[in-house]
Amino acid sequence: MTRAAGWSQRLRHRGTAAAVTRIHALRQRLDQGDDRGDVPGWVLVTLMSAGLVVTLWAAAGPRLVQVFNDAVDNVVGGP
Repeated sequence: MTRAAGWSQRLRHRGTAAAVTRIHALRQRLDQGDDRGDVPGWVLVTLMSAGLVVTLWAAAGPRLVQVFNDAVDNVVGGP
């Protein structure tokens, strides 16, 4: 094995070992029930989803109601 190949292999092994160590630490935190960060993330996703619904409803509400009413009238055999 050349000197450069050995150096490259050692770096790859160190990177793999570091990744395994990080994964092991994360797994231990999850096993211990460390949920830091979960609640703020879910709150943000919920608020953004609600904001998106409100924005879409404000922009297209009357048209959406009309589309729904037309669809129901076609199924029921309306006017």
